[in-house]
Amino acid sequence: MVADLDYADTKVIASVWRIYASIVVCILGLADATYLTLTHYTNVVPLVCSDTGIVNCAQVTSSPQSYVFGIPVAVLGLVYFVPMLVLSLPFAWKSKNHVFAWLRLVGVVTGIGFVAYLVYSELFVIKKICLYCTGVHILTFILFVIVVTGWETATAYWE
Repeated sequence: MVADLDYADTKVIASVWRIYASIVVCILGLADATYLTLTHYTNVVPLVCSDTGIVNCAQVTSSPQSYVFGIPVAVLGLVYFVPMLVLSLPFAWKSKNHVFAWLRLVGVVTGIGFVAYLVYSELFVIKKICLYCTGVHILTFILFVIVVTGWETATAYWE
């Protein structure tokens, strides 16, 4: 059956896989960032994580590095994953408008750069790790890989 597929069919399958994988990753990232935002602003949702040893979510999420220009990093996670979710919808992946693909690429490159800063902060400045933050970092990396390795798929619709 697979041998009967031609190159165009394999591009469609790759495209569909990337679309749905990026949507799932963005939804998971949005859920994680929403949880971290709620724990930051309310006491209604507790931060369920170790507070002793190297894994200490409370220390990481309340550190000076948990703010960028006075904005909590958790909120920046929401601001990141909402537009990335829109840019991951089928219409954006399949659009002949080059802007969607470029915005998606710029988004993931910016996201991975920010993750590098946050991982550095956790490991070398705060010297503690937040498991929920690590979840967002991993999801951002996965989204980066999906988008960067899918550049040919995204640009195939431009023809």
